[in-house]
Amino acid sequence: MIEIIPVQTKKQIAQFIDLPHDLYAKDQNYVPELFLGQQDLLSPHKHPFYKHSSAQPFLAYKDGHIAGRVLAIWNANHNAFNNVSEGQFGFFESINDLAVAKKLLDTAAEWVKSKGGTRIIGPVNLTTNDTCGLLVEGFDRPPMVMMPYNPPYYLELIEHAGYSKKVDLRAYLVKTKTANQRSVLLLEKLEGRLKRSGIILRQINLKDFANEAKKIKTVYNKAWDKNLGFVPMTDDEFDYTAKELKMIVDPKYCIVAEKEGEIVGFALGIPNINEILIHIKKGRLLPFGIFKLLFGLKKVNMIRVLMLGVLEEYRKLGIEACLYGRIIKNAVPAGIEGAECSWMLDDNYMMNHAIEQINAEFYKRYRLYEKAI
Repeated sequence: MIEIIPVQTKKQIAQFIDLPHDLYAKDQNYVPELFLGQQDLLSPHKHPFYKHSSAQPFLAYKDGHIAGRVLAIWNANHNAFNNVSEGQFGFFESINDLAVAKKLLDTAAEWVKSKGGTRIIGPVNLTTNDTCGLLVEGFDRPPMVMMPYNPPYYLELIEHAGYSKKVDLRAYLVKTKTANQRSVLLLEKLEGRLKRSGIILRQINLKDFANEAKKIKTVYNKAWDKNLGFVPMTDDEFDYTAKELKMIVDPKYCIVAEKEGEIVGFALGIPNINEILIHIKKGRLLPFGIFKLLFGLKKVNMIRVLMLGVLEEYRKLGIEACLYGRIIKNAVPAGIEGAECSWMLDDNYMMNHAIEQINAEFYKRYRLYEKAI
C-alpha cells in the first residue's frame, strides 16, 4: 500500500531531510546536505522565498515505511517575470519503485494544478538559484558543492511518470595541470587593453562586503535575465544567499571587473566543501561536524566556479577570459588541482565554447524535465 502525506510537523520535516541518508547508505559518492541549511530552505519563517511564493513537502509511505519525498513549488515571482503559469518539483527522492515515484510526482503536479499551474518542471530544489537538475551522466564521482546527485534509476522513475526532457545542463571540469594556459599567459596583455578602456579587475573586498554584494546583485539580475527559468532575486533573497556564501568565499576566486566604480562583470568560485561534507554524518554540524568543516577548508583541493557574468554591453571585450585567467592564476599556487564550471545551458554555445577553449572536460550532464498538467 502506498500513501502520500503532506509534511506538517517538525518531526516530519526532519524525516523529510534525513530520508536520503538511508537511501544512499551504500553509495560512496553520496554527500549529505547540511541539516540546518535544508531546514532553512523548507522553513517559511526563515527563507525569503516564502515572502512571495509557496511550497509543500510530501512524504511517501509504502507498507508503513518511508519510501520517498518531493517538494511541490509555486514560484509566483518566476511566473510573473516570465509570464507563465508553471510550478516546479524538487527534493525528489524515491526507492526504486515506479509506483511510489509516480504517485509522489502526481501528487506534486496536482498541488501545482490547484494553484493554477498548467505545467510542472523539475527537479528544482526551490529555485534555479539553488541546486537543480537530475544527474543523467557522470555518476562515477561525488557532486561538487551546491550541485545535485542521484542514482541512475531516477531517469526511469521520472520518465515513467510522464515527464520529458526540457533542457540539459552542463558541468565542465578544468584541471590546473592540463588547462590551456593561454588565458593566463595573455592575462597581462588583456588586462592592459581593458585598463585602457577604463576597466580594471580586482578581488572582492570582504571588508566592504555589503556594498560589493549590492553591486554584484545588479550585474547578476541583468546578466542572467535571458537564461532559462531566470527570475531576478529580491533584495532579501540576494542578501540571504550572500550571507550564506560569505562564510566560505575566498577573495582569490571572487573577481570583479569594474569601470568607474561600477561592477560590469564578475566570477565567483567557492571551495568545494563537499570534500568535507562527505565525512559529516547526516549533515549535522554539531557537536563535531563544525570542526571538520572549519579545519577541513585548508585541505580542499577543488573549487567550483558557480557564477560568471558580464553585462551585455561589455561582452566580447575579453573580460570573460580575464576572469577565468585570474582564477586559474590564483588557484595554482594555492594547491588547487582543478575547478568545476557549472552549470551551463546545453545550447549556450558561446559560453560552452569559451570553456572548452581552456581544455575543460564536459564531464557531467544534468536534465530538467517538464510535463503539461
